[in-house]
Amino acid sequence: MAEHDDELRREVDRWVAEHFPEKFRGAVTSGRRGLLSDIDRDAAEAWYAALGERGYTVPHWPREHGGLGYTEQQAAVVRSVLIERGAGLPDHYFVPLMLIGPAIMDWGTPEQKHRYLPGIVAGADMWCQLFSEPGAGSDLASLATRAVPEGASWRINGQKVWSSFAAGSRYGMLLARTDPDRPKNAGITCFLVDMASPGVTVRPLRQLTGDEHFCEVFLEDLVLGPETVLGEVNDGWRVAMTTLNAERSGLSETSGASGVPLAPVLELARRNGRWNDPVIRDRLVDLFAVEHALALTNLRSIAESRTPGGSPTGSITKLVLSELSQEISELGFEVGGAEAAYWDDTMPPETHNLLDSRRFTIAGGTSEVQRNIVGERVLGLEREIDPGRGKPWRELRRS
Repeated sequence: MAEHDDELRREVDRWVAEHFPEKFRGAVTSGRRGLLSDIDRDAAEAWYAALGERGYTVPHWPREHGGLGYTEQQAAVVRSVLIERGAGLPDHYFVPLMLIGPAIMDWGTPEQKHRYLPGIVAGADMWCQLFSEPGAGSDLASLATRAVPEGASWRINGQKVWSSFAAGSRYGMLLARTDPDRPKNAGITCFLVDMASPGVTVRPLRQLTGDEHFCEVFLEDLVLGPETVLGEVNDGWRVAMTTLNAERSGLSETSGASGVPLAPVLELARRNGRWNDPVIRDRLVDLFAVEHALALTNLRSIAESRTPGGSPTGSITKLVLSELSQEISELGFEVGGAEAAYWDDTMPPETHNLLDSRRFTIAGGTSEVQRNIVGERVLGLEREIDPGRGKPWRELRRS
């Protein structure tokens, strides 16, 4: 298997070397994406389209949907070469490539697949998830955004929050409550939303780092037709699980997908002499071992899955990755020393990573939620007592 992976790596590397635009070759990546479009937006879009045509944006997808039909291990080889070359799509395209696209393939109609998948493959259409709400974060199933039938269409009102990259997204995947008389998990429907539709207002939220990729989204008398329903009416929770399990299972083969790769910290330690400190070196080696154990666990989780979007063991990789990334960022800041602690105009990457990593144990399901999933669905422990289980949503107490 390793021999075949090496052959595939050489093949991808040769193709990138031959086709990657010269103006991008000197671009330096440090875990913060968007650099190609900063250099030349038109050229970046053309490059992303070329990647899509080759099948390298979604190598794990079936060929009929623009992929190469690769195994997850083969796809990981492709992604690793693109990351090393700085030639892949920006990190935030993880949402349409790994979450939204597979959900549409699993649950979409032929018309929905034809309309939405090509734009994802070409890197032309950014997507966001319109899931969390001010009163429904960790307990997502208690969401209150309402979709009321109006003839064949739906009129939707509500608010979403922490919707990553919503301000730059063309489309969104929306969860809304369509039957308040059912239990909270049962009366939810999934919709595909054009973010330019009347009634959609997006407001970016400034974060600790100064970035604004989290957003709040207001839905006011948004009208959606029946063709926007993904899956069956009132079966949106199962659709949502496709994306949430995929998010937890497919976050990364390494720590890099979270935005905090270990490799730059190792290089920094060698460059500034901190590698000679035996305590620092031992901590780096420990993180290196955990990172590789995580890679193997993640691949095993995906290989063993027999359900759309990954298995509940994906919560293990999500939990470990979140906390590993925070540990990497903390040690990276420490290794960076005074240069990481003080700056004039541009925040050092070590500082940015430290501040940004606080969100990792919250986004995609908190660490507490992941531990519950592992305990109940992987280890078979008794479920946590929920006095509202089975009751109609409208009878539940909500904050």
